[in-house]
Parts: sequence; structure tokens; C-alpha cells
Amino acid sequence: MAAEFDIVLFGATGFTGKLVADYLSRRDPDGLRWAIAGRDAAKLASVRDELAIDVPTLIADSDDPAALEAMCRRATVVISTVGPYQLYGSKLVAACAAAGTAYVDLCGEPAWMRQMIDAHHDEAQRSGARIVFSCGFDSIPFDLGVLTLQEAALARFGTPVTRIKARVRRMKGGFSGGTAASLKATLAAAARQPSLFGLLSDPFALAPGHAGPHQPTGLLPEFDPTLQSWVAPFIMAPINTKNVHRSNFLLGQRWGDLLYDEMVVTGLGDLGKAAADALAKLNPFAGDKGPKSGEGPSKEERDAGHFDILFAGLMPDGTRIDATVTGDSDPGYGCTSKMLAESALCLLRDVEAEGGIWTPGAIMGAPLRERLLARAGMTFTAG
Repeated sequence: MAAEFDIVLFGATGFTGKLVADYLSRRDPDGLRWAIAGRDAAKLASVRDELAIDVPTLIADSDDPAALEAMCRRATVVISTVGPYQLYGSKLVAACAAAGTAYVDLCGEPAWMRQMIDAHHDEAQRSGARIVFSCGFDSIPFDLGVLTLQEAALARFGTPVTRIKARVRRMKGGFSGGTAASLKATLAAAARQPSLFGLLSDPFALAPGHAGPHQPTGLLPEFDPTLQSWVAPFIMAPINTKNVHRSNFLLGQRWGDLLYDEMVVTGLGDLGKAAADALAKLNPFAGDKGPKSGEGPSKEERDAGHFDILFAGLMPDGTRIDATVTGDSDPGYGCTSKMLAESALCLLRDVEAEGGIWTPGAIMGAPLRERLLARAGMTFTAG
């Protein structure tokens, strides 16, 4: 029997949740049966009025398993924007896994993700629940960027590349308040449980039982001879790299023993080196800088944002092939809200796969890329 709703958006009263609700109402108005959900009926009604959307509202609290299970059983796909997920997401993932309901979120919290894999992957396989973390800027551009590059390498060389350097060439726009809150929650959890540091530093932490080759760390500024430019550490690399390696793991090591890292391009010569050194010391989440959870930039600021990421693939003999991924709005809010909504629609309409805890690249791959190309202001090119 079909679920009552195609999509339930849990966390619709938050800043990113409202962006997703607005996107769904404008980009997919015809035939979509959807609802918004949260713990506060008055706030949900306010969102509905603010966005002028005529959709049902469901009441559920992230700490109420019975309410979450009832919500999940009414939905084909649940979108969650309620983070930090390690504080507010565990019972919802458990409810989706039990109900066989598909799930997408914006999680960039690898220790929690591993806990959920260990706790619920087998049950999700039994129930048919397709659970997909990291459906925003972390980590879709990187996950699908590697996929795009490897497809091009297979077409040209008949074999995947063994080394990929992801290099953020341009990026305008901030990280979300939810991202900052998630990072702080992760560091606090590691301080309470020091064993988590080992998991956080393991590039294969999301591929249980798999130990791949030693990976480049990307932790220090360096001169990159491939680009002939200085590069600096990229703050989202610790989660993105784990998702890329999990995609490879879920696809049966289709890319072989891949060496992969992510860094930010800072430029040539002494100025490039100085910029790389400065960026390596910068913590954009330090103190009270940046938006609080639930806050974010204006529409004008979101629309002015963008990103451009190069993926340089190297064969063992040094032959190089490149791919590029771009986005036309703020990565942490504008592009992220579009990627999350399109991921839910992709699971709903384009993808049939067995249950389990997946990555976007492994379960949705090319169909999601086509959606983002056609509808979300992103580009994927290779050659």
C-alpha cells in the first residue's frame, strides 16, 4: 500500500528546512504529496503561512520514538534537517530503518554516521529502508565529482584512475550554523570519548571491515605540482573523503585502491604560500563567529554565492584527466537545500535499490547528477 505522503520534511521550521520547503513548493508543485513536520504546531503553521504553501503539518519530537515511528509510516521518504544529528537524529534513523522508510539528511558527523551504520544497516536491509546521509555540500559535489571523473576515465582508458586530487578553486558563501553546531558537537563527543579520535582520523571509518592504502592527509599547506599552485587544508575534507571511500566500498571497490584528498587552491608564488599558511590556521567555527543554528544569509547573499571544484585524476604513468563540479549559489544554504530536496525526489521517483545505509553516489549516482544538472544550477563536466 502506498504511503500517505511521498515526502515528509522534518525540521521545516529551521532555516534550511524552510529553504527546502520553499524549493519543493516551487520546483515540484504538481502531483507531490508532501507534509512538513516538527515539534511545534504554531511554528509549523507560521512556516506554512510565510511560504504560502497548503500542505499538512505533522507533530513529532526528535526524542519521541512513538511519534517518529508514526510519522515515518506515513511517508515514502523523510527529509531531516534537524541537527546536530548526533543529538537529535538517532531515534529518527531507527524509526525509518524499522518502518522501511527512505531517509535523507545533511549529516557531516562521521562518528555518528558510523554508529548508525553499525546499529541500523542490517535492519534497513531487511526492511528495505534506503537511508542516505550527507545529501548537501558535504558531500554530494565531491561524491558525484569522483563518480563523474571515474566514468570519464573508464571511457577513455578502460580503467579507473588510481589517484584523485579534489581542489576547491573558488567558493563564495558561508558554512551553515548547523554545520558549525555539528562540528562542535563532534569535538565535544570526542573529548568525552577519546576513542572517537581514531575513527575521525580514519579515512575508511565508514567502510567497516575495509582497510585501504595509506591516504594523503591534506592537513598541511603544500605546493601541488599537478596544479603548479599552493594548496591548503579544506575544512570539510574529513567527512567528504570518508563518504567517497564508502561509495567505493559500497560499489564493490569499483575504483580500486583509490588515493584521494581534498584541498583549497590558494595561488602561485609567495602570495599563494602565505595564503595557504593563513588558511591552514583559520578556524571559521571558532568562538561565536558565523551564524547560529537556525540562522543564515539573505536571499541576495545566497544567490551571490558559488563554488568551483576541480578533480584531477592521475593514472600510474602520470596521464591526467580532469572533471569539474560547480554550483550557482551559496554552498552551505542555497545549493545545499536544492541538493537535499532533489535527493529526496530522486529516491522517490528515479531509483530502486535495496535497503541499507548508503551514500548519495553509491545509490543515486547518475540519476541524481542529471537532476542537479537540470534543476539545481549545478554543472558536472569531464574530459
